[in-house]
Amino acid sequence: MKAMILAAGRGERMRPLTDTLPKPLLEVQGKTLILWHIEKLVKNGFKEIIINTAYLGYKIPEYLGNGSKYGISILYSDEQNSGALESAGGIKKALPLLGNEPFLVVNGDVFCSYEFDINFDLKDKKAHLILVPNPEHNSNGDFALKNSVVLNQAEKMYTFSGIGYYTHEFFDTINIEKKSLAPLLREAIQKEEISGEVFTKMWHDIGTPSRLKKINNEN
Repeated sequence: MKAMILAAGRGERMRPLTDTLPKPLLEVQGKTLILWHIEKLVKNGFKEIIINTAYLGYKIPEYLGNGSKYGISILYSDEQNSGALESAGGIKKALPLLGNEPFLVVNGDVFCSYEFDINFDLKDKKAHLILVPNPEHNSNGDFALKNSVVLNQAEKMYTFSGIGYYTHEFFDTINIEKKSLAPLLREAIQKEEISGEVFTKMWHDIGTPSRLKKINNEN
């Protein structure tokens, strides 16, 4: 299984910190967000990572190189000319780099203790989402869960963590275009094609300077 880190976003809510750096290169507890991911991926046996880049995207390859210094191979899916394609569009563009097997995707701006599973089995589903209890900034949640199947709505809602496992078939209906992931997910959820689980340990969405400062002050 290969992994993809989504790192192409502008990070508008993180300004002015992101005026000179892509958000995944911001430091959390003394280490860049993206390096936290890479070290955990290496620890869990992943050998190949694809990273998409757009805004200030050249800075990420400059920082990470080809991954050899971390014991992993890193390939880049460059969206600098087209502009960021959002999550689904970015994944669609990167599919040729991801091989034919199911793959892991993680948002470059989350900080968490979830352990990526290189042997994860999707069984008969097209995707599997890691959900978390709702943080203050997303109190209504995104999705629900019943018997390990993700629902669009129920009494108990959870927040999508930005971590998921996907098949190539999940992206068959879209072209390489600017496209968010949420509509694709909701459509597949209606067909009961997505499984999920709730992760209750440490997880943070580094979405604003104040959230980043709070987490760094906890160190």
